[in-house]
Amino acid sequence: MTALARLSLKNRALVALATVLTIIVGLFSTTSLKQELLPSLEFPLVVAVTPVVGADSQVVESQVTEPMERAAEQLDGVERVQSTSSNGLSVVQVTLDYGTSLDDAKAALQSEVTGLDLPEGAEPQVIVGAFDAFPIMQVSATGGEDTEALVERLESTVVPALEKVEGVREVQLTGVRDERVEISLDQRAAAAAGVTPQTIATALQSNGVVVPGGSLTDGDQSLAVQVGASFSDIEELRAMPLAAQPASGGEGAQDPPAIPTLGDVAEVELTEPPATGYTRTDGEAAVTLGIVKTPDGNTVGISHAVSDELESLAPELGDDGRLTVVFDQAPFVEQSIHDLTVEGLLGLTFAILVVLIFLLSIRLTLVTAVSIPLSLLVAMIGLQVAGYSLNILTLGALTIAVGRVVDDSIVVIENIKRHVDGGEAKAQAIPRAVAEVAGAVTSSTLATAAVFLPLGLVGGQVGELFRPFALTVVLALLASLLVALTIIPVLGYWFLGGPARSGRSEQEREQALHTDEPDWLQRGYLPVLRTVIARPLLTCLAGLLVFAGTLGMAGFVKTDFLGSAGDTQVTITQELPAGTALKVTDAAAQEVEETLAGIDGIETVTATIGDTGDGAAAFLGGGASSAQFFVSMDEDADSEAVRTRIEEALADAEGTVRVAGASEDPTMGQTRIVVRSSDQASLEEGARAVEQAVEGVQGAEEVTNNVADTLPAVQVAVDRQKALAAGLPEAQVGQLVSGSLNGAPIGEVTLGSESRQVVVQQGEKPASVAELRQLPVGAGPQGPVTLGDIAQVEQVDSPVSITRTDGERSATITTVNGTDNLGTFTQELTSAVDGVDLPEGVEVSVGGESEDQAEAFAQLGLAMLAAVGIVYLIMVAAFRSIVQPLILLVSIPFAATGAIALLIITQIPLGVAGMIGGLMLVGIVVTNAIVLIDLVNQYRERGMSVERAVVEGGRHRLRPILMTALATICALLPMAFALTGGGAFISQPLAIVVIGGLVSSTLLTLLLVPALYVIVERLAARFTRGGRDRARDEAGDGSATAPATARRGGATSMTGWRPTGA
Repeated sequence: MTALARLSLKNRALVALATVLTIIVGLFSTTSLKQELLPSLEFPLVVAVTPVVGADSQVVESQVTEPMERAAEQLDGVERVQSTSSNGLSVVQVTLDYGTSLDDAKAALQSEVTGLDLPEGAEPQVIVGAFDAFPIMQVSATGGEDTEALVERLESTVVPALEKVEGVREVQLTGVRDERVEISLDQRAAAAAGVTPQTIATALQSNGVVVPGGSLTDGDQSLAVQVGASFSDIEELRAMPLAAQPASGGEGAQDPPAIPTLGDVAEVELTEPPATGYTRTDGEAAVTLGIVKTPDGNTVGISHAVSDELESLAPELGDDGRLTVVFDQAPFVEQSIHDLTVEGLLGLTFAILVVLIFLLSIRLTLVTAVSIPLSLLVAMIGLQVAGYSLNILTLGALTIAVGRVVDDSIVVIENIKRHVDGGEAKAQAIPRAVAEVAGAVTSSTLATAAVFLPLGLVGGQVGELFRPFALTVVLALLASLLVALTIIPVLGYWFLGGPARSGRSEQEREQALHTDEPDWLQRGYLPVLRTVIARPLLTCLAGLLVFAGTLGMAGFVKTDFLGSAGDTQVTITQELPAGTALKVTDAAAQEVEETLAGIDGIETVTATIGDTGDGAAAFLGGGASSAQFFVSMDEDADSEAVRTRIEEALADAEGTVRVAGASEDPTMGQTRIVVRSSDQASLEEGARAVEQAVEGVQGAEEVTNNVADTLPAVQVAVDRQKALAAGLPEAQVGQLVSGSLNGAPIGEVTLGSESRQVVVQQGEKPASVAELRQLPVGAGPQGPVTLGDIAQVEQVDSPVSITRTDGERSATITTVNGTDNLGTFTQELTSAVDGVDLPEGVEVSVGGESEDQAEAFAQLGLAMLAAVGIVYLIMVAAFRSIVQPLILLVSIPFAATGAIALLIITQIPLGVAGMIGGLMLVGIVVTNAIVLIDLVNQYRERGMSVERAVVEGGRHRLRPILMTALATICALLPMAFALTGGGAFISQPLAIVVIGGLVSSTLLTLLLVPALYVIVERLAARFTRGGRDRARDEAGDGSATAPATARRGGATSMTGWRPTGA
């Protein structure tokens, strides 16, 4: 590293050119980086969502979920298969091993389920667990009462135009109900003409069909021949004949009977299927367009481009047409980036002010400050090369790094200044000063950067989220080391003034470095340091007491998982009791919409009631008894105040209402207890017992048990003997019932250019259980046969949902953490669940956010231990000693003292971000100790006694240690106070932990590390040959001018240290 500094000084012009090029490339990379909310993450999750209209949870389980599970088990790398079967919906969730290709897994699952024999109309939709699979924008389209015409204009004009925008992968239309052909048979007319649904199906297969007839050569032309034509409209379909004309007889035959048409025996209409959900914007019926970006798409750029397109496309919808953005990630992304940039610039300013106060030189301060933008620009280049984006995590990492990237430059420039002030010429002072600290700054920077290596071993959501964060910090730190050893010496040579006292001999200059008058800081520190050295054991005992106090304080720290990010868009969910009819849910949702319309600060409200056909929405929850509302606020509205007004206004709303940020996880704060058993009775008993235990836990809110929840259903139990006597197999009875309630699908027909589903409705649809019993299903010797004649028709209770884990039925008890301390809540919850007397064969596990936190904390704890080991190895390599690095490691536990104290004072919970801060502290706190011990060892090598070397090393390293610590602390203050609020859920707890840990570890580095060093060196002297004599000699003469033999002997210790470059 010393050679690198010398090489830079010899090639100053080249260094200057390289610096300018770095700035240019860095600025280009900064402007080219895509901007998004979070890194483009892929979680090893594939989900198959299958709507099954009209089926209850038990039918869905047996006919859809179980076959889907078997298909999912065939995938490679399957870790777990979980499923939920509810009324009209099957969700099969496949968790895969990390590293599995989601595209391949999605294609494989889609291929497996395609060949399954599923009920009519059950079409699985496969989605993957990637942020890019969810829309970054939601656009609401309204345009009068004719929804079909609106959809046609959207599909023909708006959707193609938006899909052409660079970075848009697809535009998803939801809230669309494709019209179908509904044929309502006139029972008498159909019977008289001998027409059945099968007659109609056969006629549809034989008519309206285009058949290629081959080719015909007419003269010089070759002509393609096609026979037939599709139906042009519904009138032509009504005129379709239902029977072929019989062959004509001979002369005198009677006129043939008239051929009945479809319109003669049935009403034929083009209608929308029964609604399963509604979408409205500001009370007006709407269709939603979801804008999904490509994995490498720029969220902010796409949003701006789509918004521009929407302005020009709105007139295409007609006079009443309107396109309204109801959800957009871009404003929140831009605001977060702006806020974090402001906090970073404030931190940079504070750090520079600290340097200026200590150095009292504008030129030296500017030279030192150069390392900050250069290091950050190099990190930007690295992000561009690695394919990462600028998001709240990578930008937060850059903001965190502002205080650290200046450290190496501070140490280098401060040592250069000290040598020049001692009378050395710059040409000699700079290489010598850099040589003295090169080893220390290199090892300390490598130690700080290396602590992030174990993050590669952290799996799950935490590892995926924070790897870009770690890479950003590491790149900035390594760049700062390079800047400190190359650019800073060159700038120091150009801008640092000459020696104030020249003409001294080398011996005089050397003596001046150790005999200069202490400054005001040193005068305050030296008496304390001498007292510590005189009583090292007492100092260590005090340190142990501090550490014991730290352990005692740990129990008062609140914990959480990731926290939440506030934004200017709010999601509201409304859950009514299971089994609530869609029209009742719709009425309750309209009341919520009216309430929201009266709240100041709200711009638009989009309501989604029931199931609108969106697979992702179905996966996250939905159904006839639920409604979701997207609320966009005015640009100048106080988001927290508006959110509070919303919560207060909806406190008395019907059902259970939850309010969350639009960018937050809908399951945030939920803990799930999964109960498993192969016996259904034991499962239900165990689930009830666990539910009661959870309800008794303080802070447990909204406790639900999916096994206990039931809804009314109609069970038709066919008497097979009676049915067979009436000529009706059980399957045919099921088809007749389904046809009467939902219409019997008999195929598709092409009207114009559109393919439409055709359903046949026989008679009036039953409106009650009593009418269902009277449903005609056949004819017998004594007259018509009704459903009640051959089956038991009664109302029963059906499970709301049936959950399975790896093929075994399970129950899920869900609760919301109503406290601000997830760790304590989880402990009490786990204790309560463990105390439940469960039936034999019943197993219980705690999941959800509690499981995520426990897993993340365990992995990050191991990462910290691994980081300590890596730091130790780096220091062993740097000091060529096994014992001395152990002295430096002692400062790591004491970093927890300040971190825990500050978390308690600020009442900020310790979450994953705080744990990452703790991981950073492992590398940060040893930096100061390395710089101190490195100089002390150099003084020992020159012949100083242990005590004298510690005093001189502490005196001369006091200023750079305090400068680096205070620069980092001041750089983090804007984030610790969350001055702008952008990305605070990540940056604030991280900054709090680092600031607190740095304060305590710096103080202990200046006091405890010297005491431990003295103890170890004294012990080394006793156990080294001649150690007693050397100890006596050192006590008599510890000056730097001692004889050469004494100096060499004084440098020898059992630690085996040798100075860098010696």
